[in-house]
Parts: sequence; C-alpha cells; structure tokens
Amino acid sequence: MPQRSDARANRERILDVAEDVFGQGGKSASTEDVARLAGVGIATVFRNFPTKAALLEAVLVRHFDRLRAEAEARLGDQDPGEAFFGFFRHLVADAKTKIAIAEALLEAGGTDDGEAAEASQALRRAVGELLHRAQKAGAVRNDVELPEVYALLVGASRAVARASLDDQVRSRMLTIVFAGLTPPPSGARRTG
Repeated sequence: MPQRSDARANRERILDVAEDVFGQGGKSASTEDVARLAGVGIATVFRNFPTKAALLEAVLVRHFDRLRAEAEARLGDQDPGEAFFGFFRHLVADAKTKIAIAEALLEAGGTDDGEAAEASQALRRAVGELLHRAQKAGAVRNDVELPEVYALLVGASRAVARASLDDQVRSRMLTIVFAGLTPPPSGARRTG
C-alpha cells in the first residue's frame, strides 16, 4: 500500500533532521531531538523507523546514495581530472558528518553490513569510475589503483574528522596527496 503524501513528507523531514542531528551530535544525539526538530512525535519517528539503528541506517544509506549520485553526475564533466580531484575534496570535507553518523549507527546496535554497506560499495565503484576517467585523461598516475586511492581518501577523511583541521591545513594536505597522484612531467623520474 502506497504511503500517503503527508506520511512521505514526515519521513523525508525526519531523515533530513536526523542527518543534521546525528551528523553534528554523533553518538550523543537522540531520536527525541530528531522528533522535536522535525516537528513530529516520537511515535511518528518510530512508526517510520522501528529502532534508532534503523533510522541511522536509512540516514547513512541516503547520504551514501546522494554522494554516489554526485560522483556519477561528475562522470560527464569535461575535465576528468578536476571531476576526480574535486570529488575527492568534497568527500574529505563531508567526512566528519559521515563518520559521526556511521559511529552513531554502530553505537545504536547497527552493523556495518547490510544496506549501508551496499550503498558504500556503490559509492566506492563511482569513485573508481572517476579515477579511471582521470587516468585515461592523464590527470592521475596509471600505476595507482582504487584500493590505494581509497586508502588515501579514508586516511585524509579521518584526519580531517578527528583532528579538526582548519581549511588551510586541509587544503595543503590535499595538495600534497594530489601531487602524489598526479603523473610526473614528461621526462621527469618519480622516486619512491
């Protein structure tokens, strides 16, 4: 049976608010905060999401899906290098929110498999496509593969999220990472 439009609107509002609340508050945020800020009763939250973990998984899946869609949209960009590096920058800037939601999910008894893991893998595949296009365009070294690039992405994301790096430090850090991913100029030899 299809959901009524007001029920769908409530569900979307709950997800929007939950992403903000848990993205900022992490494990310490509550479903009561979500209900209050969404303008619904706690029963409405639990009618849509029977547990806090179910709510958090839905938020994380939607977050990953939105990032994947953005990555896929960049596949049509004229400059594959900028599409890849721009999206890498975007993922690092977004890391604090994503990590807070993922940790809140685990704290609430959720797992790191299931729908959230599937959505995460879809995002990873989209990053792989951006990487492949950037490599074909000569913007990224051909001797790196997705596992290494994703490890750099995760490491940079965790550094930004955990160390609360300011924008200048984050920018310089990414400049260094990107220099390592960029092919050397013709005739130059890369050491290391």
